[in-house]
Amino acid sequence: MSMFEAFALALIQGLTEFLPVSSSAHLILPSEILGWQDQGLAFDVAVHVGTLLAVVGYFRKEVTQLLGAFFRSIFKGERSSDATLAWMIALATIPACIFGLFMKDIIEMYLRSAWVIAVTCIVFGLLLWWVDVKAKCEFDEYKTTSKMALWIGIAQALAMIPGTSRSGATMTMALYLGYTREAAARFSFLMSIPIIVLAGSYLGLGLMKSDVPVMWAPILTGVLVSFISAYACIHWFLKLVTKMGMKPFVIYRVALGLGLMAFLATR
Repeated sequence: MSMFEAFALALIQGLTEFLPVSSSAHLILPSEILGWQDQGLAFDVAVHVGTLLAVVGYFRKEVTQLLGAFFRSIFKGERSSDATLAWMIALATIPACIFGLFMKDIIEMYLRSAWVIAVTCIVFGLLLWWVDVKAKCEFDEYKTTSKMALWIGIAQALAMIPGTSRSGATMTMALYLGYTREAAARFSFLMSIPIIVLAGSYLGLGLMKSDVPVMWAPILTGVLVSFISAYACIHWFLKLVTKMGMKPFVIYRVALGLGLMAFLATR
């Protein structure tokens, strides 16, 4: 992997991890169009670390409050709105863990293709548009119930299908359930933390078992670039979504899916 490839892939990962546009759709483009080889486990771990640091860093105040309330609810029996939200985030993480445990190999074998990504980009983009138009925008993330958390968790699990977008699926479900756009985004970002930790740990275990030498320059580039781009992306998205809604991202998703289909049809 060249330094340019490391920079470009980390930038793509950082910008698309938290936007409802599908990071998998964007990461497949360099290999399909430019013929770049797979970046490998070490680089996957690096960009996961970078995006994790970005979301934890941006929501550091909320994360500290939620973790403190979570552990106080366990050891001291304290009940608070922060503790409830922390438990709802934990509950929303369960479906993706179960789905990933049983379906990961099937998805990797049958669904990880450019055509699947193109179709899901369009279908789930249009679904996001429909839900955004109909959204009531009544609740914030602190009104999350266990039923709502499970539905958003199921949406996150389905987002393992390439091209769906984890953030896109969770925001779509949250908007459908009545969250405001900002609350849907914030809940999606917060619930990404345990999922990124789990995914990064899984990749890290695979890296520890691998005997492939690690090239540290691209790895450090991946961490730094994905961190900066993801942090900026979160900040920008939270400001934009309250003013413009999801329409710009829907248009982009549909255009991306159609463009990818056109490219694949002419190969």
